[in-house]
Amino acid sequence: MTESHVLAARSIARQRLFAVLTYALAVLLVPVAALRSPGHPLRVAANWALALRFPTESLHGLTPRTRQALEAARSEALWRHGVLIGVTSGYRDLDQQRLLFRREVHRTGSAWAARTRVLPPDESAHVRGIAVDVRPPAGAHWLDRHGGKHGLYRMYDNEWWHFEYHPDVRPRRLPSPRFSCARPGHPVSETAGQVSG
Repeated sequence: MTESHVLAARSIARQRLFAVLTYALAVLLVPVAALRSPGHPLRVAANWALALRFPTESLHGLTPRTRQALEAARSEALWRHGVLIGVTSGYRDLDQQRLLFRREVHRTGSAWAARTRVLPPDESAHVRGIAVDVRPPAGAHWLDRHGGKHGLYRMYDNEWWHFEYHPDVRPRRLPSPRFSCARPGHPVSETAGQVSG
């Protein structure tokens, strides 16, 4: 076994351990969550446990409906499949997005090339509070398969981590942000019957 295989196996084992510990913590938090939120104790307990597992994440600034959809999806992923979904980036203000875009323009040499990974502030779903970048890959894979029932969709082929909340229409997945021809808030879409998956 090569060193890279050993490291990959250790990483998988570590992720499984974190998933088991997070699940166990969520189970322990259910009674307290039932007192705090009698209507949704499992959702609340799961999201408390996930907040402890991913302490640097922030759901601040997401629209209320986006946050509710994300919390429902994360809860379902944990309770039904033992899968963790953490957030690496959610809402970004105009200045944060502008800085990210400028850095990417500097790195790639042009605004056109930068749009392969980052959109300018006036086009970014992060600025509108409806986008989240998630981790680990297993969590993103789960969300890609099951997020649609919560209105959460992976948007770009080149970004396994980027999901947006679109409750009324299933957006068409594009190769990268560069190919987004929709106006902000109006995703290019297809009816559910026309989209496989």
